[in-house]
Parts: sequence; structure tokens; C-alpha cells
Amino acid sequence: MPEDKRHRRVIDGVKRAVWSDPAKRRMTEQIPIVDDRTAQSIIDLAMRVAEVMLSIGASAKEVTLAALRITAAYGLRSVHVNVTFNSVILSDHRNGAGDPITLMQVVRSAAPDHAKLQRLQALVNDIESGLPLGDAITQFHKVRRTPFMYRSGVVIVVQALLGVAIALMYGAGPFTLLLAFIAVLGIALAQHGLARLRVPLFFTQAVGGIVLVAFAVGVFALSMAGIEPFTEVRPSVLVSSGIVMMLAGLAVVGAAQDAIDGFSLTAGGRILDITVMTMGLVVGILVGLEAAHQLGFGLRMPEQVLAFGPPLGHVAGAMLISAAVAVLNGAGIRIILVSAFLGAAAWAGWYLLISITGMPSAGAVFGGALLASFIGSVVADRLSVPSIAVTTAAMIPWVPGTSVFLGLLGFVSADADQAQFMRAFDSLFTAGMTGIALAAGATLGIMIGSPLRVRIGGRTVMMRSKARPVSAAGGTAAFEVVRTEPVAAPEYDVEHEAPAAETDDPHPITRPYDPKSDGLA
Repeated sequence: MPEDKRHRRVIDGVKRAVWSDPAKRRMTEQIPIVDDRTAQSIIDLAMRVAEVMLSIGASAKEVTLAALRITAAYGLRSVHVNVTFNSVILSDHRNGAGDPITLMQVVRSAAPDHAKLQRLQALVNDIESGLPLGDAITQFHKVRRTPFMYRSGVVIVVQALLGVAIALMYGAGPFTLLLAFIAVLGIALAQHGLARLRVPLFFTQAVGGIVLVAFAVGVFALSMAGIEPFTEVRPSVLVSSGIVMMLAGLAVVGAAQDAIDGFSLTAGGRILDITVMTMGLVVGILVGLEAAHQLGFGLRMPEQVLAFGPPLGHVAGAMLISAAVAVLNGAGIRIILVSAFLGAAAWAGWYLLISITGMPSAGAVFGGALLASFIGSVVADRLSVPSIAVTTAAMIPWVPGTSVFLGLLGFVSADADQAQFMRAFDSLFTAGMTGIALAAGATLGIMIGSPLRVRIGGRTVMMRSKARPVSAAGGTAAFEVVRTEPVAAPEYDVEHEAPAAETDDPHPITRPYDPKSDGLA
């Protein structure tokens, strides 16, 4: 008899290890009742916060989690979030307590603004801390209307300094650095003027390529004439500096990171955007080269990525690039300093791996990105800044912009040359591997660096993926907000609550918010 019980316990243990017991699953849960008007205002607020975050540089995963945190804080626990490259959709089937609600917002523009992103993340934290819905809407409108931190003149000068930093990484001398500053300054001025005229980005990139080739041809002509000190200048350094500057905003890392996180549709949109930007530059440079050839100047593009210069200049260039990109992304002084430090940390990890262990370039890039993102996630949590703001800038020195350009240029000009076609394919393959390595290192570093529990307004929460990993073919991945301690559902005074929609204005959040007219003052 004891042996039968022992055998039965063994069999039951095996069953528990293999099969889940449906009898132990909780079939019901407490669901807060939120009226339809309030639910629409909650979903509308979450949708618009998500739309602004996506347009100013947040990843699709961060946008999804922010929307879910807002809706969960106000008592909506069954909201579905669908984030694509140019739209955000939120839907709540209401659990049978009311009519289903589905809202969509189109992302009309995309310009990084990490200072605004920092304010939006602080707003989400305040909402989870108990900020009333009306106050949250008012605060959101204040944040949304916040202008970009820096004026256009500052942005143009910083773009020129970015070209100097890139040339510094290639070991350029003082006069070459000055020429790189002038060349990139001309490109930035031309592209800024076209942007004010609402010219599409494809043609803006093409004009930038023409300006770059024209300046490089002028320097090359002075060098051929024997005029000092132009004879010591390498036009390939100027061309590479301009190319990397115009492609510094490439979303190679963002596309790979969205793909790793499960947002395949968003990743596909970013990749198409990368292709359009790069092809515009390729067209502009080809037009410039053909014009130079007709004028009798045989300027050639670099056939491979230039080798980096001495370590001191390389690390100085990496730090300057990280700081410049942080400024271009609208970051404050705190984020700029942290970005420069992380740029040096990423360079140190890359240099040690590639020089001591002899690791391939993609593996060394992965190690540098892992180290920088790990440090950045810890520092960001302590300084209350977005982790993406301090890690993105540190990744820019290794973004394979030149490889993408050389690969597409090789495909366009290969004709029937099979060897050139294979070189172009190899260049694009290298760019893809480098982008994936950067994204994987950044994602893994943030994952292991961020604490499982973060303190948000006195409450302890954690973010986690759903238990069953699936691809987000529809554009969004499966995430949920899990509280590690019970939180009471919010209570609403429906009788005295100001209506969320009037008959003459069905979407009050789309107009300038006025607390007095909306009855919430």
C-alpha cells in the first residue's frame, strides 16, 4: 500500500511537470467598472501619448508599455495596443461592460526630441502615482506644445561639428578637420533650407550629396594644382565624413531592435525609410560625380570603409559624436554628458575586444554596445532620464552608414561587373550584421542592466513579456504591466464628472485644452 501511494505521487508529479492543471487556474478576477465616456478619454490620452513618443524617437516596445501603463493606471486592464511605423491603434472590448472602443492616431512626422520624451515618461510615472485624469490631460498638452530645445542655428553648427568628429576618428589633421567643418556646414545649410520648403527627404539627401561632391571636387582640384596645404588633404576623408553625417540618423539599430522585440511591421517600415534616405544620397553623389567627370575631374568614391586613426583621436571622435548626436536629439546637458561618457565606454569595449582577443568587428561592436547600454540603463535609472536617450547617442559612432552607402552605390553602378556586385553585397551584409550586433547588444544590456523592480511614485512594478513568446506580425508584441503589490482600482464620481465629450465637440482632447471650459478647474 505505501508503495502504491509512492508510485501515485511520482505519477502525479510527472503529470504536473508535463501538463497544466486547468482546475488551478483563476477563472475570474476583479474588474473595475469604468463608464464609456471616461474610458474613451483614458484611451484617447494613452493613444496620443504613444503617438508623440513614437514620433520623437521612442522604440515601439517603449511606446506599447507606456500606453498599457496609462490605461492600467486608470482601471482599463484589457486594452490592446497596435504600434506600426506610422500609426498607433488602441482598442478595448470593455469585457462586456460597455461598447467596444477603438481609436487610431497617425504619426505624421518623426523628429527625435529626447527632452520631450523625458517629460512624457515623467508624466506616465505621475499617472501611475495617482494623477487625476483631467490633470494628466492638461499636463500632456503642456508637454506636447514644448518646443525643441535648440534653435536652428545651433543645430546646424552641431551638425558641422559632427562632421569634424567623424574626420577625427579617421585620423585627419587640423586643416582637414577645418575643411570637414566647412563641407558639412554647407550640406547642413542646404538641407535646412530645403526642409523649410517642405522638400521630401529623398531630394534633400540628393542635394546634400551634390553639395558634398562639389566641395570634394574643389579640394581635389586645388590639390592637383599643387596648392598648399590642400596637397595633404585626402578627399576620401571629406566624402566619408559627409556621408556618415547625412546617414547618422539611420534607423539601422532601431529597425533591428524592433525586430528583436517582436515588432516586425515597424522594423520593416524603418528599413524602407533607411533605403529611401540612402538611395537619395546615392543619386545625388552619382549626379555630382558625372558632372565632375564632364568637367574633367576624375574624383573617385572610396571603395571600402576607411580605416580608423590612432586610438586617442578615435575615442575623442567617438565622444564628440555621441555628444553632438545628443544635442541633435534635443537632449539637455545631463544627457549630453552621460552620452559622451557612454560613447567612450562603448569605444573601450570595442577596442579591447578587437585588439586583445582578435574578435571580428561585429562581435566587438556587440560587446561595446552591451557594455555601454548596461552602464546607461543603470545611470538612466539613477538620473531619471530615458535610457534610449543615453544609449542611442553612444551607438551612433558604430552605425554602419558608410557600409550601407557603399553597398547601394555598388549595386547601382555594378552593371555587368560580377565582382563589384559581390563587393556591394558584402558591404550590405556587413552593414546588416553590424546593425544587428548593435541592436542586440543595446537590447541585452538594457535588459540585464535595468532592475526587475523600479520605483515609480512609491509603487513597485515590473515590466515583462507574455509567457509565450510570439512574433508580432500584426505590428505589436505581447507585453503586460505586472504590479508586484495590490493596487486599488481608481474610483470615479460619474455623477459629478465632467463629460468627456460634448455634442458639438466629440473629441475634446484634439483641441487646445482649457480646464475652465471643460469644467475641471
